[in-house]
Amino acid sequence: MKTDLGGVNVPALRSHNAALVLDLLRTAGETGISRPELAERTGLTPQAVSKITARLRAEGLAAEAGHRASTGGKPRTVLRLVPSAGYAVGAHLDRDELTVLLVDLAGTPVAVRRSPRGLRAGAGAARDAVGPVLDAGAGPVAHTVVLDAVVEEVRRLLAEAPGRVLGVGVAMPGPLDHRTGVPGRVTGFPQWEGRPVRAELARRLGLPVALDKDTNAAALGLALAPGAPASFAYVHLGTGLGAGLVLGGAPLRGERTGAGELGHQTVRLDGPPCACGGRGCLEALCLAAVARDDLPGAARLLGTGAANLVRLLDVDRIVLGGRTVLAAPETFTTGVRETLTALHLPTPVEPATHPDLVAEGAAWLLLSPVYGGRAGRVWGEG
Repeated sequence: MKTDLGGVNVPALRSHNAALVLDLLRTAGETGISRPELAERTGLTPQAVSKITARLRAEGLAAEAGHRASTGGKPRTVLRLVPSAGYAVGAHLDRDELTVLLVDLAGTPVAVRRSPRGLRAGAGAARDAVGPVLDAGAGPVAHTVVLDAVVEEVRRLLAEAPGRVLGVGVAMPGPLDHRTGVPGRVTGFPQWEGRPVRAELARRLGLPVALDKDTNAAALGLALAPGAPASFAYVHLGTGLGAGLVLGGAPLRGERTGAGELGHQTVRLDGPPCACGGRGCLEALCLAAVARDDLPGAARLLGTGAANLVRLLDVDRIVLGGRTVLAAPETFTTGVRETLTALHLPTPVEPATHPDLVAEGAAWLLLSPVYGGRAGRVWGEG
């Protein structure tokens, strides 16, 4: 397993012009795109496009995909991205599960591993070792156990990698700071606050590592898909509740990666206590409804949160995801849509049915800086 792109100068790929060309090759898919089309869409001169594509071909990132009839003169040569030129790993570290997958340069999954060793596995080990998880010594034990699991699963996956690997993207519940790679007080797991997760994983794996919230990673995967709306909210209901926000094609992370903590908005002042320290939080109410098997009630509550997002941010679409939603997508889609309609909010609602959306988005944390446009200039920042 190699940890670079051979002769490819990755920082050079991030230059504006080359990255724009590479992103157009990515979005063109197997059908490819011609040099004149690349020049037209990027605004570059034909000579500049020829130089860039020649370098991309020499580095194994682009290849010919046949010829296309021209409106005059000889047929145009069509170029395409070579997905096998590079790979990235995406890891979804959930409260009770770890999913690790390998994607190629186009973001297509090629291998996946799953483990029941999520954040709770570390909490259990800490409890066995030093007593209650919130005891002073519990944090280091829990932290080590969980990161051991991440490193183990990533290494097993890398052994299956057929080519060079750019790095590892990790998505986990927030709050956290994506710039420093350090979690905050994760709800239910306060011992993770201040732990240098990104730095430790990078040291142990010998690879670049990016860390972001699970909802932000999922929103990244959705935002880079063909036909994605410019503004949407991804609402994730699984072991917790949160949202990934995209406005004008750009992520709304907030200065401390704190935007989108939808689950901890107060919707009932006299409501039950929440693990975050508040009362009547949307997450606590939704999870309680799910626990008593009242999925329609949970869907209506989720719709209330979605309505607050629509009113506050005026997004074009609500996308629902997460393990709980995927178990009953029609129930949740209908419930949220009916709640919005009753409030005269016609925003479309749809489910994101891919079960590994968060892990795939985590891999894009590493892939996106290679490309131009939204993928590189916006999502690759920080």
